[in-house]
Amino acid sequence: MVKFLKPGKAVIVLQGRYAGRKAVIIRNFDDGTRDRPYGHCLVAGIKKYPSKVIKKDSAKKTAKKSRVKTFVKLVNYRHLMPTRYTLDVDLKDVVTPDVLQSKDKKVTAAKETKKRLEERFKTGKNRWFFTKLRF
Repeated sequence: MVKFLKPGKAVIVLQGRYAGRKAVIIRNFDDGTRDRPYGHCLVAGIKKYPSKVIKKDSAKKTAKKSRVKTFVKLVNYRHLMPTRYTLDVDLKDVVTPDVLQSKDKKVTAAKETKKRLEERFKTGKNRWFFTKLRF
């Protein structure tokens, strides 16, 4: 079988708290681990999407509307829907599986992820990834 869920692939989370949210795969575990004996992957995604910015907004309001909230999570492959898009954001050094062991490490990883995704949003690349799903 062809492995198409590779790091950098944009996916949509289908189950749980972040259902309907877009995420990007950071690392995959095709054969599973001892505590999770099924195929899963580590994803970083957008919890709260940036709002629409209009021309008459002040710089302060534009900065506030451009904010992104993120999450970091291990997700079962069956709870993901792959998309045709890829994201070339380098999060491998920030988000690792051992980050999820303690709350403070997870918070710092989420903050760094937020910073890198906001940079990507401000450059205007990967516009689809930063828009809310409409269905």
